[in-house]
Parts: sequence; structure tokens; C-alpha cells
Amino acid sequence: MKLYIKNMVCSRCKMVVKSELEKAGMQPVTVDLGEVEVKEHPAPEQLKQLESSLNELGFELIDDQKSRLIEQIKTIIIEQVHHIDTQSPLKLSALLTSKLYYDYSHLSNLFSAVEGSTIEKYYIAQRIEKVKELLVYNELNLSEIAFQLGYSSVAHLSSQFKQVTGMTPSAFKALQGSKRRNLEDI
Repeated sequence: MKLYIKNMVCSRCKMVVKSELEKAGMQPVTVDLGEVEVKEHPAPEQLKQLESSLNELGFELIDDQKSRLIEQIKTIIIEQVHHIDTQSPLKLSALLTSKLYYDYSHLSNLFSAVEGSTIEKYYIAQRIEKVKELLVYNELNLSEIAFQLGYSSVAHLSSQFKQVTGMTPSAFKALQGSKRRNLEDI
């Protein structure tokens, strides 16, 4: 049986959720970002215990189809931006369509209606957070960051960065990352 969990955005989140599943007496088969498969269908009291402990840790069990689809969209974007070293050759719309088996216009309309923002804005926000992270680590120059994140040019990256943050990448770098946010807060 699959369970969907909101705010599961990193490897540590996966470890915490796996631990909570085991405490609730469930046997996780797989634990991925935003999605868990358990061996057997959990009893109602197990689900209630799991939901309570997850809520205390900032996670949330998702039980309706629309919310699950939104969480899957976010998970795919987070994986693409933060956990995969090379950008997909597919456009974001084609990537989401191929992984979720829904028409992109349906996904886009649903995301906008539920989140109050577009998929593209969410994707841009994630990319900018990754740029901030890479700037703070100071291992790559702006050209290398632009290439790694699939920007067409340094100018495009800089323009988008300034539009989202209100400052240039070099001004941000001078602040040494004081404007970074947790992924789950985006």
C-alpha cells in the first residue's frame, strides 16, 4: 500500500519518516520523497499514530487525490533541481507529463488552483534556492552554476535571480547565504 507524505524533501526526511513508520508498527518496503510503500495495509489506529507523530515533526499524511498529485509535482521538481546532477533534456512540462501520465494543462491548472501559484514559479523558486546553495558553497563560478542548472546563459540566471531575490548573485554571495530558506518553506 502506498502512503503520500507532504513536506518530505530530503534524505534526512526519508530517514525520519522510515523511523516513524517502524515505531507505528508498519513495515516500509520503499521510502521515497513524498511517497512510502508499506508491506501491509495499516490498521486505523496505526495510521492515526503515524499521522500524529508525523504532524509533530512537520510532515503530513495526504489522503486526497488532488493533494497527492500536487505533492508528486513538487517532489519531481525538487528531485530534478536538488538531487540530480544533470538536467533532464526534457522540458519541465514533458518531464511532468511523462512521469505522472496527465496532460500538462491539467497539472498546471490543478497546481495553480490549489497552490495559488504556477508550476513554473515553483520551479524557478527551487532553482534559485539551488543557485543560493551553490553560491554559498563557493565551489563553482556563475557560468558553471548556470550550466549545471540548465540556464541558457549567465545573464538569464542573473536576471531571474535578481527578479526573485531582489539582488544580484554577487550581492547575495557577499551576504554569505543569509537569505536561504528551507526547501519545505518554498
